[in-house]
Amino acid sequence: MKTYQLGEMEEKFAELIWQHAPVGSGDLTRLCEEAFSWKRTTTYTMLKRLCDRGLFANEKGTVVVRMSREDFQAARGEAFIDENFQGSLPLFLTAFSRKRRLGEQEIRLLRELIDNYEEEP
Repeated sequence: MKTYQLGEMEEKFAELIWQHAPVGSGDLTRLCEEAFSWKRTTTYTMLKRLCDRGLFANEKGTVVVRMSREDFQAARGEAFIDENFQGSLPLFLTAFSRKRRLGEQEIRLLRELIDNYEEEP
């Protein structure tokens, strides 16, 4: 799950990139200076870290998205369930709903999700 865990600043940095991508590396350093008071070297160090994890790439001075926010969140959730619930979504939902009762809207959305999943070939 390490690939899908981000520290607080990594998460904020990733959000900044997702909001502005594709973004020139010079523009990204200016954005980070404004948002986080980072120096250029800090921005490039953090960018390399997230590029190594496969979230972004620096292509000829332009930072592009390799993994969308939605795909990242899905992968993070899947890794969490794999690590903590033997990959079983029903075990996760059972544990989750043990302390917190699901609302009508949540139940409806889950039913729709299951129905749509069953309809797919």
